[in-house]
Amino acid sequence: MQFLIDNFAALTITGLAIGAVYALIALGYTFVYGVLRLINFAHSEVFMYGSFAAVWVVMILGGNVSGSTGQVIFWVAMMFVAAMLMSGFVAVVIERVAYRPLRKRNAPPLIALISAIGASFVLSEAMGLREKIARWFGLDDTLRDYVSNSRNNVPLPTIIKPQGVFNLFGYEVTNVDIFVIVGAIAMMIVLDQFVSRSRLGRGIRAVAMDPEAAALMGVNRDRVIRVTFLVGGVMAGAAAVFYLLKIGITRYDVGFILGVKAFTAAVLGGIGNLRGALLGGFVLGLAENYGSAIVGTQWKDVVSFLLLIVILLFRPTGLLGESLGKARA
Repeated sequence: MQFLIDNFAALTITGLAIGAVYALIALGYTFVYGVLRLINFAHSEVFMYGSFAAVWVVMILGGNVSGSTGQVIFWVAMMFVAAMLMSGFVAVVIERVAYRPLRKRNAPPLIALISAIGASFVLSEAMGLREKIARWFGLDDTLRDYVSNSRNNVPLPTIIKPQGVFNLFGYEVTNVDIFVIVGAIAMMIVLDQFVSRSRLGRGIRAVAMDPEAAALMGVNRDRVIRVTFLVGGVMAGAAAVFYLLKIGITRYDVGFILGVKAFTAAVLGGIGNLRGALLGGFVLGLAENYGSAIVGTQWKDVVSFLLLIVILLFRPTGLLGESLGKARA
């Protein structure tokens, strides 16, 4: 407890930063569930592919910590573009290959869930075996920098050196902390306005509320579902960049535990509720840090899931509980 008191500011800021990552990944889970009532367990691999795209684009561009301010802005911008494009593409492919054929056949939800888990393993192992895959095509020498040690950690070349911006009760809040927290909130606001005010957003809410009535009103359900997966993937790509800037490494199975935590955040805030995903991510990030400070870092994951159980015991719909289909315009 004394450690928590002495390091409260540091634990709070770092908890909010990792919670912001959980929140952006959770948006993909809550978005898809709100429209299809489906838990897309392959969404964690959507995040993972975005993280690799961000690392590789920095490697291609030769990013390093000695770059000028203009170069750093360019490198970070390219990370966002690469990660969002890759994650959005992977999410749309998952929808097309793993879910749409089942939907057309009116397969039961359990089959779709099994398909999601299978897609998750396939995508993860494909990245973990990229060195062997490159060797099959005779490209292992050409792509050595990108495929070697394919089952080990892959570091992001350092392009931003964390620097203290202001002191908060003894903790130097860094530029990276501020960028991650403020950036995640800004992206959440943009997404919330997109769903609330745009024509596509109204279509998404219509399908979430009543798919049959939406179809009778001329809403193209397949198009709405594609957009839903695409937007969720784009948010996961943004989360991958924030994660890399804060943590600095990725690997082929990085999505597994992060995906479980993000799903926990989505349920915690209210599955199907966009603002709930943001709240759930921040609450989970803070709870992890505070809990690990009290009982030890080895209990960090236990604290997260214990919090989820407690919340669901007293409020089964999550902290906010309002579904996507009932969100106000």
